[in-house]
Amino acid sequence: MKNINLKYLFVIVVFFISMGITNAQKVKKATKKTTKTKTATNVQPSIPTADAVAPPPPAAPIEPKKDSLPIKAIKKSLRLDDAVETVTVNGGRTPLAYENLRADDAAYRQKIMRELDCREKMNLPFMYSADADNGNQRFISILLQAIQDSAVTPFSDERFTTPMTLSEIVKMVSGDEVEFNVYDDSTGQIIGTKKQRNEISLDSFYKYHIKEEVVFDKESSRLFWRIIGIAPVKNFYNSLGIFLQESEVFWIYYPDLRPTLANYEVYNPKNFSAKMSWEELFENRFFSARIIKSSMDNPRDLLIKNYKDLEKNQLMQLMEGENVKEKISIREQDYWQY
Repeated sequence: MKNINLKYLFVIVVFFISMGITNAQKVKKATKKTTKTKTATNVQPSIPTADAVAPPPPAAPIEPKKDSLPIKAIKKSLRLDDAVETVTVNGGRTPLAYENLRADDAAYRQKIMRELDCREKMNLPFMYSADADNGNQRFISILLQAIQDSAVTPFSDERFTTPMTLSEIVKMVSGDEVEFNVYDDSTGQIIGTKKQRNEISLDSFYKYHIKEEVVFDKESSRLFWRIIGIAPVKNFYNSLGIFLQESEVFWIYYPDLRPTLANYEVYNPKNFSAKMSWEELFENRFFSARIIKSSMDNPRDLLIKNYKDLEKNQLMQLMEGENVKEKISIREQDYWQY
């Protein structure tokens, strides 16, 4: 009986030991599986995820500040501003094409530069300051408006080699920006600074340089005066108001300007019904201008005012210009055959 009890006890002990070994193996396998899963998870490539907060939209690009020439904005008339029915000429006129001049037929050629002074009585229409639907009627305003509308290209030299930008034109016309203090209206204290260009009077542009070439065409036996370029002239002063020099602001190639001038009418102080276009005025030479430079007997390419013994004698400078004109007239007469 005692031996039987021992056998049962032995069997129970063996059973519990086997159960413990089995549980230990299951736990070990589960641990290994978990470790493999973690390892596999760690080596997987990372997948980018979207941010919880969306990034702000990109800022709109800041447009560069557009340069504007000192042209007064003119409002168009909403009613007929004339007592008679008129037809607008804006954009409707085109200049006549030039007659072709062959180099082989040019028996005589000279380059001439003239100075046109608007203060002379014959040139007063250049300073006509009234406003019309197509803008201010000063000649300088017509030039600036043509540049603003990109109808013509301004150049910095009389040979038209270097185009100018609008910012350069603004600087030449109005000068550099001046920095000044800004005051509080209530306290009178300085609250900041501001940069601004000084206002410019368009009436200060009262001189123009006209570059032209005179050609005697032997085929038609005619003497042609062809305008090549026009430049407004400005007096430049320093910060103390002391005069520095007189110089061209920009040059415009005249053949490019002709379509614009054909659509602006010239002020006629005697009769408004007998107006002509600016293009007709220049082609018919209804202006007064003195010669200040010529390629005739001028190997050093000097202005007449820089000739030796003429620097301080303005009357002799004027007479020398008239002398050039007379020489051209004599040469024209010499080509005629009777």
